[in-house]
Amino acid sequence: MSGKQEEWKWVINAQTSWLGAPVQELVAHKDLLFGLVRKDLLGSYQQTLLGPLWILVQPIFSVIIYVIVFSRIMGLETAGVPAFLFFLIGITLWNLFSDLLIQTSSTITTNVHIFSKVYFPRLISPLSILVLHYFRFIIHFTLLVGVFIYFIWMRKVDLVFSRMVLCLIPILVCSGFAFGIGLVFSVLTAKYRDLAGLLQILLRLFMFICPVFYSMTTIPVKYRFYIEWNPLAYQFELFRYAFTGHGLIAFYPIILGIVLMIFTLSVGVLLFNKMTDKLMDVA
Repeated sequence: MSGKQEEWKWVINAQTSWLGAPVQELVAHKDLLFGLVRKDLLGSYQQTLLGPLWILVQPIFSVIIYVIVFSRIMGLETAGVPAFLFFLIGITLWNLFSDLLIQTSSTITTNVHIFSKVYFPRLISPLSILVLHYFRFIIHFTLLVGVFIYFIWMRKVDLVFSRMVLCLIPILVCSGFAFGIGLVFSVLTAKYRDLAGLLQILLRLFMFICPVFYSMTTIPVKYRFYIEWNPLAYQFELFRYAFTGHGLIAFYPIILGIVLMIFTLSVGVLLFNKMTDKLMDVA
């Protein structure tokens, strides 16, 4: 027999790690990741009349309803910004946050039949959801930019490139929060299924304390505290400010939101890595 010790690329054992699979292993499974993205994308629009066009139809219909209800009927102020653009900015960022959070929160319950039979880095599954929703967000963002360019041409808004770069911050913060919270709830809902329904209710309520269809500048100062405790509130204001130049901007709440996002994301990833395989028999 040879005296050389055989080296293995991966070692699978019964113990789970807080850190999960190393980055090299995640990179090695990139084909699986993009395969899952493709499967989810095609599966979402099979046997539908409009197919992938639903990615654009949904936000357009939502904005039209917002314009009718909040602008025409309720007379909600939009800080001099065209109502369609004002609401489209808010709904674009909100859809990224809410859709990513909801789908990530069901990662374990949706994939338990795969996790229990095949080994691969478990984080690949929620990462595929993240990539999928970034892809959808790019389409939504392209629509937003197109509408923005139209209103520039109509001389309703101004284009300031240095200001538009700021929109990257709320995009990363909101998606980071959604991914981290979604990973935590994916662990919780694997054991307590009714939490999935509770999350849906909380998310609907949470929308009202995020400046999605209103600006914080329209909230009286004495009531603004109830909105400011929300770490995403100033992220939505910053996203709107990047396009329109209107919004309530504060440096420290924005930095605090970034720090809380990093903490939430870290907790979510660590908990998901540690608990996923332990919940196979429960889920």
